[in-house]
Amino acid sequence: MKKGNILISACLVGINCRYDNEIRRYSKIIQLADTFSCIPVCPEQTGGLSTPRTPSYIEKGDGFDVLAGKGRVINFKGKDVTDNFLLGAQEALKIAQLTRCTQAVLKERSPSCGVKYIYHKKTLVKGCGVTTALLLDNGFTVRSEEDVD
Repeated sequence: MKKGNILISACLVGINCRYDNEIRRYSKIIQLADTFSCIPVCPEQTGGLSTPRTPSYIEKGDGFDVLAGKGRVINFKGKDVTDNFLLGAQEALKIAQLTRCTQAVLKERSPSCGVKYIYHKKTLVKGCGVTTALLLDNGFTVRSEEDVD
C-alpha cells in the first residue's frame, strides 16, 4: 500500500524538460515510487517555456520575493520570464492539490524548484525558487533531491 502522493520535479525522473535538454535520472528519486505515488511536474514547461530554453535566475531575493512582486526572474538573454514562472508555480500547486499531494521533492538550485539554494546570475545563494515558495506558503513539505535518502 502506497503512503500517499508526492509531487516530483519531472527532470529528476528522466522526463525531457531540463533547460539544457539533458536527460538525467536520479535512482533514489525513482525509488520513491516504491513507497509513494509520484506525480511528476515541470513548472517551467507548464508556465509556457520550451525545452531547451535559456537558463534563468531570480533577480533580487528569492521565490518569496517574486511571489510578493519584489523580485523577478530573468533569463540570460535579459528577457523577463517572471510571468512564466508564476504561472508554472500556480499550475504545479493545482496539480499538487488535485492529486492530494502533501509533500514535494524538487530540483535544488532551480529558479522554480530550488529548496535551499538558487542562483543570482552565476552566484549560488541561499533561497528558494518560485514554485517551492508557493508550495511552502500553501502548507506543503518540500525537500530537494539532495535530502532524499
